[in-house]
Amino acid sequence: PLSPLPPKSFPNSTNMKSAIIATLIGSAAAFAPTSQVSTRSTALNAAKGKPSLKYVPCISTDDLPAPGSATSGVAGGLAICIAVDDKGAVYALGDKCPPVNQPLSFGTVTSDGCISDPVLGTKFSLKTGEVVSWCPTGLGKLVGGIFDPVGVPTYPVKAKGKTVEVQVDVNYKANFEAEYWSGVLDAQGKANGKYY
Repeated sequence: PLSPLPPKSFPNSTNMKSAIIATLIGSAAAFAPTSQVSTRSTALNAAKGKPSLKYVPCISTDDLPAPGSATSGVAGGLAICIAVDDKGAVYALGDKCPPVNQPLSFGTVTSDGCISDPVLGTKFSLKTGEVVSWCPTGLGKLVGGIFDPVGVPTYPVKAKGKTVEVQVDVNYKANFEAEYWSGVLDAQGKANGKYY
């Protein structure tokens, strides 16, 4: 004859609840802002250059968007959003939209002098880049509640011939990259940044 199976045992519900709570806390911590770690000064850091503001080409005047819209360009290695308001005034802003860095150039230029983030709905002033309305949509409230409101940089802009020029720090990209270690194990190759 067959012997009866022992009764099934279930894990302790207190342990299960503790495991679920620990998992939720760990998941939430992954999305929490982190504090800045101070940069250590070593001989391996590249030397920083002084800021150098210059007008550099960004887009052709033929590529200017219609009033009430925006497009993207690159000036001095920086992603730039070129926006045109309803009156035809041209503005240049950083093209990385906080808090998740989607392109601001995909946004909508509004009649109140703002551009709105295409995903989370944040509105930024075309003139100052400051936040006018932080993450007002449903998804925006969820994601934006984790982060402090942050504006976008603005840049002086002018037309020169058939080119739209934007004034940027032409050393910004190199200075930003100078914070990265450069040495024997660097993916760029040699310690001086050259390839083998």
